[in-house]
Amino acid sequence: MAKIYSKATRVLVWLGETADNSDVALERISIAAENESPDSFHSETAQQSTSMLLQRPWFRRIWVLQEVSAARQILIMCGSMEIDGYAFCLGELVDMFHTHEATKPVNKVYALLGMSSDNPGTAGLLPDYEVGWEKLFKDLVKFLLYKQVYVKTWCDEMRAVIKSKGCVLGKVLSVDNDDKHKVNIRFKNMTDHLEYKRDWSDLWTLQASAKHILKGDIVCLLQGASKPMIIRPSKGYFTVIRIAAVPEEKLTKDGDIEWSKLLRSIIVFPYDLLLIWNWENALEKLQDPGEYEALARTNNWMSEHSKTELRSNLDEATKVWNDAMILDDVEEYKKAEEKLREAIEGYEIAFGKKHLHMLKGQYGRTPLSWAAGNGYDMVVGLLLVKDIIYPDLKDSQSGRTPLSWAAGGGHDAVVQLLISTNKVEFDSKDNYSQTPLSWAAMEGHKAIVQLLLATSKVEIDFKDNSGRTPLSWAAMEGHKAVVQLLLATGKVEIDFKDNSGQTPLSWAAMEGHKATVQSLLATKTVKSYFKKEEIITTI
Repeated sequence: MAKIYSKATRVLVWLGETADNSDVALERISIAAENESPDSFHSETAQQSTSMLLQRPWFRRIWVLQEVSAARQILIMCGSMEIDGYAFCLGELVDMFHTHEATKPVNKVYALLGMSSDNPGTAGLLPDYEVGWEKLFKDLVKFLLYKQVYVKTWCDEMRAVIKSKGCVLGKVLSVDNDDKHKVNIRFKNMTDHLEYKRDWSDLWTLQASAKHILKGDIVCLLQGASKPMIIRPSKGYFTVIRIAAVPEEKLTKDGDIEWSKLLRSIIVFPYDLLLIWNWENALEKLQDPGEYEALARTNNWMSEHSKTELRSNLDEATKVWNDAMILDDVEEYKKAEEKLREAIEGYEIAFGKKHLHMLKGQYGRTPLSWAAGNGYDMVVGLLLVKDIIYPDLKDSQSGRTPLSWAAGGGHDAVVQLLISTNKVEFDSKDNYSQTPLSWAAMEGHKAIVQLLLATSKVEIDFKDNSGRTPLSWAAMEGHKAVVQLLLATGKVEIDFKDNSGQTPLSWAAMEGHKATVQSLLATKTVKSYFKKEEIITTI
């Protein structure tokens, strides 16, 4: 059908005879197309007439979309009034028109194929009425997102369950809903890909779609996808609002960064996303908790084949925590904290341990960092085997990784597990530029310092924000064994001064750690002009 319309010199769209002030409505639409807005534009008569015009049968049938997309020139007529039409681009079209009426569900897809600039035929998306709705819908989702994405569809359901790794890009701050969506979005997690380090916002102009974008909606990118998606938190899952949110090419006003290039540079997708893409108008149908659980089981999100109740409880608690971290990312702090408490209670049920005193201060952490920091090597092992959480993901508040928490907590078995993944950065810096080695040295965990030094991948004399090194921290705390380990490397500067002008020796002396002072003096490399003053201080 698209080929027929594309060969026509002009396509005439007849909406019917003049009625209900249809001439006023067409004039209003014509003015809007030219981005003009006179005082009469928002009059009650104009709004009512436009509403009545858009309720005419032509606007409800999905096949007629090919008339306006494939045509070279379009003339829209209603009675004696006429206006020029314009051609519309498969993901955006589906977002715009998937709630339109069609005799058969497959026609909701086939009617849009000829309008798409994506060439869906290369993916086998061609009109074929031997193909059932379940397969067609699944193939469509894979085409719009990426081939390997997990999708569950049904022959009699207008919805799809999607499971994917993803990352949060930002949150919708405001929406101006007119003929197009002007969406103001605050981006948080893309600053690592920019030359400047700050949060920023950008105004996207998107085509109006079947589902309205609302303040608080989340902008995310699925692993393998080329276009961002807009989703909305629901009970236990996320509702897809826009399957393909295509921004303007330039990211900044200066035009110095391209969106396509920036999105390709993202390589970390830390979150598991359970998404529901519903083509029906009644989103409330998916709000029932029992239905969510059924969907989750169908999706194999919660382990149907779990060998133990422990694994099942762990899976569910991890899922809840994952959702808490997503909410934290978009600054929904109250909701995130509620989810966090629910998740921690789930872990306590799973392992029969009570750590309610640890709820405070856990905000912003991942399941893996919590387990690593508490020495739950069995939990860490299960999480790493299932690849549920990215092993080097930093907490949103402290900037610490699971390795940092394990090193600071003195959990050598967990440190060994994390090292064995070959996916952790040994010198990862937290918000104070302290590394796992800094934490282990500060807390006096000799075995962990040995493990980290044995990797030969740590910067032994790295200075944090206060200008202090692992040696400085170990000396101040009086951890003689750790001080000796660091000195034995021959790679530490013993007499350097931190931001307060103190050396490792002066810290040990001021804190009264005589054995540590003796170890430092025994190196015979401490500058002599420090000795007298600092030894006197110790005495």
